[in-house]
Amino acid sequence: MVGDLKSEKPRSAAKRDAITEVAMRHFAEHGYQGARVEDLAREVGIAKGSIFQHFGSKAGLFLATYKRAVSSLPAWLDAPSEVVETGFWPVLEYWLERTEHLIHDDWVPYRVSLIGNYGTDLTLKRDINRFLLSEDPYGTLDFVEFGIRRNEVRDEGHSHAVCAQHMELLRHLGKMPMTRDRISPDRLVDLAEMGADARRAAGATHS
Repeated sequence: MVGDLKSEKPRSAAKRDAITEVAMRHFAEHGYQGARVEDLAREVGIAKGSIFQHFGSKAGLFLATYKRAVSSLPAWLDAPSEVVETGFWPVLEYWLERTEHLIHDDWVPYRVSLIGNYGTDLTLKRDINRFLLSEDPYGTLDFVEFGIRRNEVRDEGHSHAVCAQHMELLRHLGKMPMTRDRISPDRLVDLAEMGADARRAAGATHS
C-alpha cells in the first residue's frame, strides 16, 4: 500500500507537468478568457474533471501555468557578467534591447506572463501579486538593491520590498519593444517611487 502511494506521487506530478505544459500554449494562444479547459483536456488525453481535480479551477490552472512561465524567464541579473559589471542601467538597457529577440525565440512564457499581469480578473491578479512578492522569480529585489548599492537608484527610506514590487512595472515595460529615448532612466525611477508613495498612502489609509 505504501509503495503504491509512493509511485502515485510521481505519476500525479508528471500529469500536472503535462497539463501545465499544454495549458501554457493554450493560454498564450487564446488568452485567459479564450482558453477552454475542455480543449486542453482533449489534447492532453484526459477528462476535463481530471484537470479540476489537480488544479481546482481554471484560475488555479492558470496560476500554476503562470508560475511555470515566469520561472522559466531570465532574472534581471542573469544578464552577461560584463553587462552586470557596468551597472544597473546598462542591465536594464540590455533587456530592453533584447526584448524582441527573446519574445521571438520563446514567446509562449512571455505571453503568459503578460496575460497574468494584464488579462486576468482581480482575484487571480491578487494571487499572482502574492506569488511575485513571496517568490520574486525575476530577482527584482536583488536588482533594486544592486542599483542602490551602486548609488544608481535613489534610496529615500522606501521599503526595498515595496520598491521591488513596483520595479515589476519596469520588467513588463521591458517586454514591450521600445527605444531608449521613449522612457528615460529618471522616469523609470520616478515610476517606481510613485508606486511606493501610493503603497505607503494606501497602508496609512488602512491602518
